[in-house]
Amino acid sequence: MHPLIRPNLIRKHSLWIAGCLILLLAMPAAADIYMYIDSQGVMHFTNVPTSSDYQVYIKERPRRQGTKIDVNRFDRFIDEAASLHGVDFPLLKAVIRAESAFDPKAVSKKGALGLMQIMPENLDAFRVYDPFDPWQNIMGGARYLKALIQRFNGQVPLALAAYNAGPQAVDTHRGIPPIPETEAYVKKVMKFFYLYKRG
Repeated sequence: MHPLIRPNLIRKHSLWIAGCLILLLAMPAAADIYMYIDSQGVMHFTNVPTSSDYQVYIKERPRRQGTKIDVNRFDRFIDEAASLHGVDFPLLKAVIRAESAFDPKAVSKKGALGLMQIMPENLDAFRVYDPFDPWQNIMGGARYLKALIQRFNGQVPLALAAYNAGPQAVDTHRGIPPIPETEAYVKKVMKFFYLYKRG
């Protein structure tokens, strides 16, 4: 060791660096949501902007560590949507849990938005004008889920597969498509469905 470098100085700096790293790792990550409208008037949302065209749409406030998500927070909206569209409350809640884990500001890698993870190109069809508004998102998602349940003659697993992979994929395979993500999704939602049904 160099005579000018004292061991206790190295120890102090090492502890300071380690402390900073722990502090940084402990800080909850903020996930701002960005949006831009292209030349065709289509809205694009992301939490990872790829160009300077994106502007901050929602500024995320980091949640305090240890804060639990209130899984019953949106029950009144789910109940209203279930009654209005004739979809079982436990099923609707199960889809929301599987899709977004009750995070109204969720944005998937593919760009799906909000509690029920609605794709931007479907917002108008589902009458959703603000995908991060919990009531609008749940109403739009419930409307679509009901249409899928009707399309597949009340067969909920097929409707869920269509919600995940698209109705054409279900039509093509005449059943749940052999896509690992979709198969896992249907199982997950059905598990949550029975969990909430037992209540």
